[in-house]
Amino acid sequence: MTDRQQRHQRAMQKLKAHVDDKIAAADQQRGLLLVFTGNGKGKTTAAWGTVTRALGYGYRVGVVQFIKGLWECGERERLADDANLEVSIMATGFTWETQNRESDTAACQAVWQDAARLLADPEVYLVVLDEITYMLKFGYLDIDTVRQAIAARPPEQSVIVTGRNAHRELIEMADTVSEMQDVKHAFDAGIQARRGIDY
Repeated sequence: MTDRQQRHQRAMQKLKAHVDDKIAAADQQRGLLLVFTGNGKGKTTAAWGTVTRALGYGYRVGVVQFIKGLWECGERERLADDANLEVSIMATGFTWETQNRESDTAACQAVWQDAARLLADPEVYLVVLDEITYMLKFGYLDIDTVRQAIAARPPEQSVIVTGRNAHRELIEMADTVSEMQDVKHAFDAGIQARRGIDY
């Protein structure tokens, strides 16, 4: 074995020992708050992947879509028949298209009632609040209302928040925060969103 191979082997053993120590130290068992934010693509996609994972184990899941409800959604279409999945959509399109703050606020408040109910239900294992960050940014929802509902959820329930510019209070209270970075995007080169890939 060469010196380089020996150094590599020692480094891998050290890394394995570090990972083993972290696994041994992880002794808590409870629901999580995950925030998927940033300007890059993949936040909602990652959330739906986790929805699929939870449904695969037979858990009940609730998804509340605050913006994309009128768009086609391949994941939603594929999973719609699963009795353990409940999906609520705001169904008003993008707020910058409607240009009607009053109706947007009313629609947001209505779908938030579904979210609040799911967040209070101990039988629901996972709740996804898709694109809720925009509702907070535009002032359609109050951060204290959202924060309190998430904080008061059943201890075994996990929550995923998606959207750009996640509120700092949600980031502070989150267990896991993933930021999607936009390195390169096909749309910037004039390529349209592709069915089955982008939605």
